Amino acid sequence: MQQEIRPVVAVDIIEQLHRQFAILSGGRGKDGAPIITFPAFVGFKHIANEDFLNVMTYLTSIPSVEAASIGFIIVIDRRRDKWSSIKASLTRISIIMLNSASDLHGYIDKSQLTEDLGGTLEYRHSQWINHRTAIENFALTLKTTAQMLQAFGAFLAATELPRSLPSTEELLMSCTRQRDKLQEELKLLGKQGATLLSCIQEPATKNPTSKLNPNELENVATMERLLIQLDETERAFSQFWSEHLLQLNQCLQLQHFEHNFCEVKRALDGLLAEQAEFTDLGDSAICVEQLLKEHKKLEGKGQEPLEKAQLLAVTGEQLVQSQHSAVDSIRPRCVELQHLCDDFINENKKKCDILGNQWCEAGIYLLASQAVDKCQSREGVDIALHDIEAFLGTAEEYQLSSSKEFYNQFELMLPLDVKAKAQKVLQKLGDVQEIFHKRQMSLMKLAARQTRPVQPVAPHPESSPKWVSLKTSQPSALG
Repeated sequence: MQQEIRPVVAVDIIEQLHRQFAILSGGRGKDGAPIITFPAFVGFKHIANEDFLNVMTYLTSIPSVEAASIGFIIVIDRRRDKWSSIKASLTRISIIMLNSASDLHGYIDKSQLTEDLGGTLEYRHSQWINHRTAIENFALTLKTTAQMLQAFGAFLAATELPRSLPSTEELLMSCTRQRDKLQEELKLLGKQGATLLSCIQEPATKNPTSKLNPNELENVATMERLLIQLDETERAFSQFWSEHLLQLNQCLQLQHFEHNFCEVKRALDGLLAEQAEFTDLGDSAICVEQLLKEHKKLEGKGQEPLEKAQLLAVTGEQLVQSQHSAVDSIRPRCVELQHLCDDFINENKKKCDILGNQWCEAGIYLLASQAVDKCQSREGVDIALHDIEAFLGTAEEYQLSSSKEFYNQFELMLPLDVKAKAQKVLQKLGDVQEIFHKRQMSLMKLAARQTRPVQPVAPHPESSPKWVSLKTSQPSALG
């Protein structure tokens, strides 16, 4: 595998840069060519060729491609060196010999030369090194972070979605933690980049009359480009994560739906099985009352599973409406849930209709069994009224007392044929209840006549018996 060739960065040659035998001050020639200056440096001839080449390679790599294409201007200050030192420089670089700084000013404007060459360009070598090092560290961190994001994305793309609910929940939490960590690193990197850019722009920010030199402007351009790259990287990662998060959430939603579906279906299947065993119709009022109790108990037992099933069906429809990726799996489940609910409700209503008919028959039998001769006494009337009130009480207990409420309880969920049968049963229930109430009123009137007190009648005066007063009938004492 071919090893990647990494360009020279400031940190690789930091020691050589600090020696300051060559600098990129930011100055420009009249044609815009970048100026590289070799300040007065004792021991220039002793600089190793490798160090010299590394520094020159690095300095020439900093300006933009447009500026570098013009060429570079090399300024070598050897005014205080001997001819032997000058010859050492000439062996490395072809240059134009000038006798003084004023001669140099004829070639390069003073504003583009540093103060040591008689110019006015401000240059702080330590600050230049700090900025270059910080920019390159930022670029390296950005590259490393982008590689981490790419690796994380590749991991997510290659990870098969689990089939179990706990495994999916764990994967979602694990991926979210990694994503949050990377997101924090991106935010921190953005803050660092903004701070570094602000530091580079500080001279012009503090002093409106001050302008950044071309070198500083290129640093600004480099940082702005890196920050744009960071923003694009962050937006691309956010888009990818949003899509993958949707996929994970939909997987989790489907597994929750399937889990709840299995539980609800198991409960409804159990209710339907229990309902299928409910075959006895009762042959007496007591049996009908007991069957109505059992029917009521089963109805109450099915209330919670039915509510869960209907709520789950609504949830499934919401998933379908939200364009869930598993629509083809969810929609049939919703249909099956509705069918199970309808089967239980319809069968329950049929059984209720049958028992309602049985209740009516038992009521008619009860009325027929109340002998008229037994109702001639107060005791017989009380017994008959008690039996009627007790029987009508069963209608209250099993919600048969109000035909309208009974019908409305199931009306919206019943098919047309069951509705027609239900209406007939309800009519019969109403008729029987009316008969009972009429019998009840007749008995109550009869009871009222039998308990009416005898009114006393005052006798006429002439027919009143003559009572002798005890006081006047006593003999008087003899004297």
